[in-house]
Amino acid sequence: MAPSPSKPVALGSAAARARTIRSVITQLTSMYLRNRTRISRAVYITLFIALVNRVRNSIADQKRASAREAEERAHKTGTTSMAGDDEEGKKKKVELNREFLRSLMRLLRIVVPGWRSKETRYLISHSFFLVLRTLISLKVAAMDGAIVKALIKGNGREFLMRILWWMLIAVPATFTNSMLAYHQSELSLRYRTRLTEYIHDKYLSQLTFYGISALDDRIKNPDQLIAVDVTKFSNNLAELYSNLAKPILDMTIYTISLSRAVGGEGVVFMSLLVQLSATIMRALTPPFGKYVADEARLEGEFRFQHSRLIDHSEEVALYAGHEAEKDTLDKGYFTLIKHINYLLRRRFYHGFMEDYVVKYIWGALGLVLCSLPVFVKLPGQVVSNMGDRTESFVTNRRMLLGASDAFGRLMFSYKEIMELAGYTSRVSSLLDVMDDVQAGKFSKKLVSSSDTEANAAVLRGRGKTFVSKDIRFVDVPIISPNGDVLVPALSFSLKQGDHLLVVGPNGCGKSSLFRILGGLWPVYGGTVYKPPFHEIFYIPQRPYLSSGTLRQQIIYPDGLSTMRNKGVTDADLEAIIRILSLDNLLDVYPDRWDAQAEWKDVLSGGVQQRIAMARLFYHRPRYAILDECTSSVTLDTEKVMYDTAKELGITLMTVSHRRSLWKYHTHILQFDGQGHYVFSKLDAERRLKLEDEKEDLEVLLRGVPEIERRVKELAGED
Repeated sequence: MAPSPSKPVALGSAAARARTIRSVITQLTSMYLRNRTRISRAVYITLFIALVNRVRNSIADQKRASAREAEERAHKTGTTSMAGDDEEGKKKKVELNREFLRSLMRLLRIVVPGWRSKETRYLISHSFFLVLRTLISLKVAAMDGAIVKALIKGNGREFLMRILWWMLIAVPATFTNSMLAYHQSELSLRYRTRLTEYIHDKYLSQLTFYGISALDDRIKNPDQLIAVDVTKFSNNLAELYSNLAKPILDMTIYTISLSRAVGGEGVVFMSLLVQLSATIMRALTPPFGKYVADEARLEGEFRFQHSRLIDHSEEVALYAGHEAEKDTLDKGYFTLIKHINYLLRRRFYHGFMEDYVVKYIWGALGLVLCSLPVFVKLPGQVVSNMGDRTESFVTNRRMLLGASDAFGRLMFSYKEIMELAGYTSRVSSLLDVMDDVQAGKFSKKLVSSSDTEANAAVLRGRGKTFVSKDIRFVDVPIISPNGDVLVPALSFSLKQGDHLLVVGPNGCGKSSLFRILGGLWPVYGGTVYKPPFHEIFYIPQRPYLSSGTLRQQIIYPDGLSTMRNKGVTDADLEAIIRILSLDNLLDVYPDRWDAQAEWKDVLSGGVQQRIAMARLFYHRPRYAILDECTSSVTLDTEKVMYDTAKELGITLMTVSHRRSLWKYHTHILQFDGQGHYVFSKLDAERRLKLEDEKEDLEVLLRGVPEIERRVKELAGED
């Protein structure tokens, strides 16, 4: 069969098309090589313009977000109640947004207070060693290529010399690594010190620690935040600087070196592919910052549950409540473990994806990029033999591995940034709450049994406080800890020397009154005239005994130097405790005043109350608030306490139900528990007679039913 005449024609046509395509490719390649410099500049300028435009759009988005936040805050200011802000604060999502940057900048101004601080000097030194480490890495990459070249050439002498130089350069390299680790640890420690000192100054001033625990419920575990989260924030911040600065520096220097070796086109093309995959990975990255913040919160709650059990161990033991407490602890622990397991699973899936993309997909792209000088003749490239090609490939491969590792660390740093965002959110929330408390702004969820909205309106109000030598309340509402208005408007006045007795049923407002007077609670309305804080001394039923010497229990909160400056000696202290029959304590402990012990455990309740009264005699304030502070002492000791206090010119304000104390007071403030009160002068002798008469009548009244029954029996017998 004869061949078809159309087949040779088709083959010739295909060959012509192939020659045409090769000719076009050759012309385009030649044109590109002639204008390669101009094209590269155009590409770089385009990328720079795109970067500037992206930054401009980000700034515009942040401004719009800030405007929306301002509108929301303005809207909430008029409608917020003390019960509402807390829930939203707890559920606030941890994100890399303007709020995070604002909080981080605030913390940075605390941990790095100025350009002349030690932290700044450490950062400059740390940056110097980061640059030095990158330059050494470039030198090591070039030396690796030279070593392989000598090996390919079979030149043993050159090979040994290259190895020797390689070992010599390892000395500054290892020193640089050690200095980087030292600087990072030192920065972390200094950050923690600065932040802890700042928090302690705010936390232990203006009674902030009391306001956070008693008047505001946004922070459940400040001890966890101060002791643990501050440490983790400092560690993450110090690590993040190295994990961001060095990869960015490495990528910049390695990319410039690679573009000179293999051409900027390949680097740009690979960078675009890497950027695309990185964007996809970032979109698929879970919110690790929120997970870390939740884990820290659950850890704090679990620790708080154990602390509460320790604080109330006696009550729990008396109620045999160990099983109930075990259920509570187990529930808290398993909630924490459930969250940690969930976080581990998310990290597993994300780590699998990230490792595969970073190590293998990007690694394959890198091999293609490093092979360009072998297969493609680039302008200005001088490659004479196999050794030169091998040296070029090994050097480029080493730089590419460094750049890939740097980019991988940048990708991994996203998780670290999210974790830092979590700790930043928690530490910043502590600072925000402390600022609010010091400004008199409290957020507390109301659990009142009455009208919560009406109570919230009262709690949002603020009264006026003036310094005066006398005490005067004018239409001041008395509020309970849970938000109940116990007394709508309390008014009374007390001059120095007018000793006040406060009586009433439990929960009527006695303690709330003294908290306002002592400056612990804000004035929610009306006007309060009272002496300065240091002229009012408070003694509770269970006095606080600090850790320290026996002397410190008497002079608390003064220190030894303050006592000496006041001109008080140990002999003066001994005279004080002798009044209260406590001088035997000096004989019990060989170190006498310098003896140390866990005083709340070794001293009985009565001795502790006498210690507290000795503390009152030492300070000699103008006013003293005595809250059931003689419940564990005898009547004779009680008489000595009150007589001595009055002799020292201390005006006494006592909360007690003991009739034996009436004779020491001149005025009485009596609450009925229904929102009403009576303030009047106290005639102790007359009141005691009336009380005795009242008790006699109550005894007679209790016998009336029995008398009536007997009368009926006698009438029946008749």
